[in-house]
Amino acid sequence: MTALRLSVENLLASPNEAALAEVIAEHVRATTGRRPSPSEIRSWQRSLPALARDLADAGLHRVEMLVEYKLPLTSKRADVVLAGVHPRTGEDSYVVVELKQWSRAEPSELGEHLVIVDGMPGGERLHPAEQVRRYCEYLRDFLGIFHGKADNVYGAAYLHNAMDLDVDGLAEQVRDERGRLFTKQRRGEFLRYLSERLSDKPGADAADRLLRSAVAPSKQLMTYAAKEIREREQFTLLDGQQVAYELVMGAVDRARRADSKQIVIVTGGPGSGKSVIALSLLGELYRQGRTALHATGSQSFTQTMRRYPGRGSTRIKNLFRYFNSFTDAEQNGLDVLICDEAHRIRETSTNRFTPAARRTGRSQLDELLSAARVPVFLLDEHQMVRPGELGTVASIERYARAKGYDVRFVALDEQFRCGGSRTYEQWVLRLLGLAEGGPTVWEGDEDFEVRVAGSPYELEAFLRAQDGTARMTAGFCWPWSDPRPDDTLVNDVVIGDWARPWNVKKDRAVGDHPPSMLWASEPNGFGQVGCIYTAQGFEYDWNGVILGPDLTVRDGRLVTVRNENKDPAFMSRKSVPDSDFDQLVRNVYKVLLTRGMRGTVIYAVDPELRDFLRSGGLVPDVGRRGVVAYDRPVEG
Repeated sequence: MTALRLSVENLLASPNEAALAEVIAEHVRATTGRRPSPSEIRSWQRSLPALARDLADAGLHRVEMLVEYKLPLTSKRADVVLAGVHPRTGEDSYVVVELKQWSRAEPSELGEHLVIVDGMPGGERLHPAEQVRRYCEYLRDFLGIFHGKADNVYGAAYLHNAMDLDVDGLAEQVRDERGRLFTKQRRGEFLRYLSERLSDKPGADAADRLLRSAVAPSKQLMTYAAKEIREREQFTLLDGQQVAYELVMGAVDRARRADSKQIVIVTGGPGSGKSVIALSLLGELYRQGRTALHATGSQSFTQTMRRYPGRGSTRIKNLFRYFNSFTDAEQNGLDVLICDEAHRIRETSTNRFTPAARRTGRSQLDELLSAARVPVFLLDEHQMVRPGELGTVASIERYARAKGYDVRFVALDEQFRCGGSRTYEQWVLRLLGLAEGGPTVWEGDEDFEVRVAGSPYELEAFLRAQDGTARMTAGFCWPWSDPRPDDTLVNDVVIGDWARPWNVKKDRAVGDHPPSMLWASEPNGFGQVGCIYTAQGFEYDWNGVILGPDLTVRDGRLVTVRNENKDPAFMSRKSVPDSDFDQLVRNVYKVLLTRGMRGTVIYAVDPELRDFLRSGGLVPDVGRRGVVAYDRPVEG
C-alpha cells in the first residue's frame, strides 16, 4: 500500500499548486511506472486544495491526507483517504474521498450504477458514490484493522464543481452512508459529514496504522464466500483429486498447530481437475473461516474464475488474484494461497518497465511462498509456453527445501478433458516429441474423436456442424493487429483465400467480439482464431487447431521452424535460444491440441506435415466421418 502523505496544514501552506501537482505526479510515476494524464494533474491542482480548504473550514486542520492511496493487492487507487480520530469514540476513523471535477452528469439507462459525464469520451462511468462505497467495502474485507470494526471507514464522492441540477438524478442512486454524494451546493452538508466522523486531532498515528495494516480476507468475507461457492459448487472429487484436497486441509491443521509452513505441489495434465480442486478447497476453507486466496499468472484464466461465483458477486471476485499481487503481502498473512496454473510463475513480479523504487529484488516464488502458511501449487510442466516461466516441480521444491519448508506431492492421473482420453494425451505428447517413441497412428477412442482437415474451410465447417461449444486456435505464425477505428477486426490469419481475425487483443470488447479473456467462454468468440495467450487454461467441446508453418516434418519427426513464428516473446535469440524456442513451441501446440472435451480436428499449413498426418494415416480425414469437405468460404 502506497500513498503520498500530506497534512491539511501543510497542503494549505503550499503556495504553488502546480508544484504540489508535480510532487504527486512524481510519486505516481515512481510507484506505478506510468505518466499521469493531464486531467489527473488538473485534478490535483484544483481538487486537492478545494478539499483542504473544506477540511480547514470544518476545523479539521490536523487530519492526515493520504493522496493516491493504493488499495491492497490491486493497482486501484483512491483519490484521498482522510485519517484521523473519531469525535465520539476516540478510535481511528477514515473517510475515503473521490474527487470529481465533473460539471454535468446524468444517470445512464444502460445500468443501475452507471452515469454519463458531459464532455468525457469513452462511454459510461461508474457512479462515483458507488465507486467509493465499493472502495470502503474492499478495505473492510482485506485490511486487518477493519476486521470487526466496520464502522471505522466511510466514503464520499465530492463533485465540487457541480450544482444539484447539473447532476440531477445521481443522488437517488446513493445506497448508504459509506457512499455519499455531495455537490458544491451541498458543501455545508459535506462539512458536517466530515465533522461527524473526524475530529481536529492529529491523524498521523491512524495513517501509520492504516499503511502498516495486515492484508488478509476478513472472517465476514469468508462466510459470504462460503455461501456463494457452496450454492454453486457442483464438484465431486475423485481419487487423486480427493487425495490432494485432504492433503491440503491436513496441512492447514498441522501448520496452525505447529506454527510452521507446509508446501503442497499438485501436478497433472490438461483437464486432470486442478482447478476443480482449487475451487473445492476455497469453498471448504471459507466455510471453516480460514483465510485463503486464489492466484494465477493468466489474466484470461483469472477473469473467467472471477465469473464463477455468479454475476454481482464483486466481493467474491476480489478473492481471485494474480501472482504479482503479493509483492508487499504480510509474511504468513494467509492460511492458504492456492497458486493455480503455477507453471506460469515468473522470475520476478516486476519487469523492465517497473519503476526502480518498486523493484524489491525478491523472486516471485519467494513472494508466493511467504504469503501463506500453506502455499499450494497446481501445475503442468508441459504448459510452460513463455520465456521466463519458471514454475516447475524441481524449482519450487528446491526453493522450498532451501528455506527449510516441508514439501508434499500429489500427481493426478485422472483425465477429464479430451473426453477423459489418456490415449489422446499420450498421442499428442508423442506427436510433438514430448514423450518417447515418436509419432504413432491414432487408433481411436470411443470417448474422443480426432480428425484431420484438408483445408481451413473444412476445419471451420466441421466445427460449425457440431453440437456444443467449438473454437479455432492456431500457432502464433501471423501478425496480430489492433482493431480498426470502426471496431472491426483485421483478418490477420491468412491461409490461401481463407482469412480470419485473431481473437480481440485487449481486455475490452470490440463490436460484437468479446474481450480477450472471455474469447473461450463467450458465444461470440467463434469466428476468431484463438492463440496460446487466450486458450491456455480453457476447454470447449470441439477443438480446431491450425498447426502453423512453424511446424514441419523431417524423417518422420516434427521439427520447429523458427523464422515462421511471429510471437514477439520469441523474437530475441539472445533471450530465447533455439533450444528453448523448440521446447516452448512444442509446449504451445500441446496446450492448443488438448483444449477439446469431445474431439479435435487438425489442419497443418505445411504441406509436408499435412501429407504426413493424412497419408501416413496418423489421423483420419474429416471426410471419412461424413462431413462435407468445404473448399470454399463458409457462410456465417
